[in-house]
Amino acid sequence: MADELLTETILESTRDLDQRSVAEILEAIHAQDRVAAEAVGRVLPEIGRAVEVLVLVLQGGGTWYNVGAGTSGRMGALDAAEIPPTFGYPPERVQAILAGGPTALVRAVEGAEDDPEAARLALRQRQLVPGDAVVAISASGRTPFALGALEEAKAVGARRVAITCDPDSPLAAAAEIPIAPRVGPEVIAGSTRMKGGLAQKMVLHLLSTTTMVRLGRVEGNLMTNLHPASRKLRKRALRIVMSLAEVDEDRASALLDECHGSVHDAVERARG
Repeated sequence: MADELLTETILESTRDLDQRSVAEILEAIHAQDRVAAEAVGRVLPEIGRAVEVLVLVLQGGGTWYNVGAGTSGRMGALDAAEIPPTFGYPPERVQAILAGGPTALVRAVEGAEDDPEAARLALRQRQLVPGDAVVAISASGRTPFALGALEEAKAVGARRVAITCDPDSPLAAAAEIPIAPRVGPEVIAGSTRMKGGLAQKMVLHLLSTTTMVRLGRVEGNLMTNLHPASRKLRKRALRIVMSLAEVDEDRASALLDECHGSVHDAVERARG
């Protein structure tokens, strides 16, 4: 069909998937996961351009919004949620908007992805301004909710990034910076939670991690701005302070207590 979506095409090599052994199914899926990783590697220049934009937005006091529906929206929400505990960055500065709201994180909300006005309204409610950035995420690049988000961003004058698996899609065309790893057909036709989802996840963590590094939220490759909110993270914080400040565990613990758990401040205090 001439209008068939790239993400809905059939992978010829797995037409007999239901006849294969467990080992053969796993090998087929894993082989296609490698295809996703290679596809992401080919769009690193576009990811780099997006990082530069996001750094400028956040340095300027703006907000970064991940917007999407279904699997794509969940990926955006999860990546945004990881930024505050990992990098100590304020949660209001990197936000997620998911079609169907918080309920859609754990259960499909039927029809939510087909409502572009809902995305526009959500961005208006959050007072989107020209100094902000919208990262719209859709494997097919045709999800109305994601498209509505970019339309609102364009109307306001905010920066526009798209993450999609179809470089010829409307979403890619609507973005200033389209990031479009061409992963090809899925092992199970149309199931873009598979390598399409994997590619989107890879792009998101490349964007967020590199942006935070460029903003100075790590020292070397250590999480100097993490929030030690659990025993595991407290131990990690102690190791970081011990390493960077060159102190023993007792001194590192005292420094963390004096600095209310701030790894960055504890290290700075030790250095005098």
